[in-house]
Amino acid sequence: MKYFTKILIVILLIVTSCKSNKDLVNSTKINNISTKKIISNHYNNNFHQQTIYAKLNAKYRDKKTSASVSIKLRLEKDKTIWMSATKLGIPLAKVKITPNRVVYYEKLQRTYFDGDFSLLSKWLGAELDYEKVQNILLGQAVLNLKKGKYNSVIDKNSYQLSPKKDNELFGILFFLNPENFKLDKQEIRHPEKQQLLSVSYPNYNKIKGEQFPKNIYIRASDDKNLTTIDIEYRSVEFNRELTFPFSIPKGYKEISLK
Repeated sequence: MKYFTKILIVILLIVTSCKSNKDLVNSTKINNISTKKIISNHYNNNFHQQTIYAKLNAKYRDKKTSASVSIKLRLEKDKTIWMSATKLGIPLAKVKITPNRVVYYEKLQRTYFDGDFSLLSKWLGAELDYEKVQNILLGQAVLNLKKGKYNSVIDKNSYQLSPKKDNELFGILFFLNPENFKLDKQEIRHPEKQQLLSVSYPNYNKIKGEQFPKNIYIRASDDKNLTTIDIEYRSVEFNRELTFPFSIPKGYKEISLK
């Protein structure tokens, strides 16, 4: 795949924002509260709006490629995530995700994908579903913290949460901001595959009472490769009436992501 398709897929499907006020917090002043209270505060600060209309810039880099694109994002909570990428005003690619379907196309190679999350989960090395994708974009934990058992410690300027019981296949860490209890960072490691996925949220803007990401920094690495994607939200609107236009152009070739 070309870089712009990778940008869209990784933004949407890696596991979600802004420079937090983390740098303004002195770790010695963080209150030592219970794990249960940390998790409760995280969900008390969940996203409460119904739709998002946003424009963002994304910079992609791997060992062979470096590129920047502009992206329009439309999101209806729990229903649809839609993205369209352009460069210098020229359309490049489009993605639409619903709870049971992932579909995208890219214009330069005239290819498209239409399927569920299973193949993309395999490609990215992380089990994915619609809720995880949405949570990434909103600065929420990709796992339901209420359903698991976690230990917590104060790590530098964040509350660090880790599962009490190790997973045989992967390790996961969550770092929560002590001021707004949104995520500073979440990490997923696959030791056997030497894979690390890190998604950082360095800043949050307060928009209509919501703590919403301004930047998302994504780092995906294995023993051979490092891919980075830096995302900046340029504008954000809530509760705007949205449409999600999408149709695969005629003559495009269906592909699988491998």
